[in-house]
Amino acid sequence: MRRALLIATAILALTVAPAAAAPPTAGVLVPGSSLGGLRLGATAAQVEAAWGRAYGICDTCPHATWYFNYFAFQPRGVGVEFRRGRAVALFTLHSPPGWRTRARLTLGDPVAAVRKQYVAAKRVDCDGYYALVLRRGMTTTAFHILRDRLWAFGLSGAGGPVCR
Repeated sequence: MRRALLIATAILALTVAPAAAAPPTAGVLVPGSSLGGLRLGATAAQVEAAWGRAYGICDTCPHATWYFNYFAFQPRGVGVEFRRGRAVALFTLHSPPGWRTRARLTLGDPVAAVRKQYVAAKRVDCDGYYALVLRRGMTTTAFHILRDRLWAFGLSGAGGPVCR
């Protein structure tokens, strides 16, 4: 009887995956505040708790940067940049579906919708695209525009790079 119980426990342990966070397949940008449930200043442990451990580490970035890609070797997903162990930038990659602002703008919306919602946003030209940028206090929110469509979101500390 005891042997059967041990075998059953071992089988259960192998077949039940531990509860773990996964990269968010959808999320909300709250300008000046958070992206995908994370705020600037989050620790690596907090990022892992929220978005999981399935990330790649950029080996050519000037600062520690993690990429949470939905599929291996495909750039769609989210990313986080760290300095001194804290998140200084949170951003989406390659227009992942399901992401929106609190005001219900979704990635893929026309640039006119972004301009209408965030009239104070200033244009910053990047290489091959541009960003509409809101600066509030110590936080920069970027709406990346490609081919006249909302392509990505970015949230960073003041003075951080807008173009990625």
